[in-house]
Amino acid sequence: MCATCGCSSNHSKAQDHHHHAGNVHNSSERTIIDVEKDILYENNMLAQRNRGYFDAKNILCLNLVSSPGSGKTSLLEKTLLDLKSEFPFFVIEGDQQTSNDADRIHATGTKVTQINTGKGCHLDAHMIIHALQGLKPSENAVLFIENVGNLVCPAMFDLGENERVVIMSVTEGDDKPLKYPDMFASSSLCIINKIDLLPYVPFDIEKAKENALKVNPELKIIELSCTAETGLTHWYEWLKSKVIKPEFE
Repeated sequence: MCATCGCSSNHSKAQDHHHHAGNVHNSSERTIIDVEKDILYENNMLAQRNRGYFDAKNILCLNLVSSPGSGKTSLLEKTLLDLKSEFPFFVIEGDQQTSNDADRIHATGTKVTQINTGKGCHLDAHMIIHALQGLKPSENAVLFIENVGNLVCPAMFDLGENERVVIMSVTEGDDKPLKYPDMFASSSLCIINKIDLLPYVPFDIEKAKENALKVNPELKIIELSCTAETGLTHWYEWLKSKVIKPEFE
């Protein structure tokens, strides 16, 4: 269970008990806050360890985050296939259950490892440490971490990544950045996916961009469609601009 997001049964019981004994709830609430601080502190220390590992091996690590169904895996598949001759790619896949997405990534010829979080709603830095031990990404590689589909808890957990990329699709609400501000505020790039569907859905793309920039004025925004292969060049250019070439080249 995730102690930081309140999804545990213990937290729910504490909330129910509040209706009968406020003092008990206050005590439980303080305990939950203390646990959250401890967990986030430990996570941040481990994230720094990951970041040092990536820096030492000159690995560009990108944390892909979104709600379910935004097209993260499709975008990742397309990227791996189109750029595989230019970069050594490695992928860490995060899902609550199944290896379906990891199987799709493996089919592209990319080395991938799967993390199943069970009832957990996010990846954390400790999970990434263990995944790296098996994955063993090479120097000068690009590592994609496809996080669990969730715009809430993953925003709290630094994995040691160089860049956080939030993906939303036009099949979602254009007010999503306002509903989930922490995720958009902590990201450096926002990809608006499935723009080929704009004629068929009530999505105001200019409003979506306006809302995203309200939350994070520094946010870079790219519009694209994996299906129609529109806008992918802009994404690839952004990705290439973040890769640090080895000094010996």
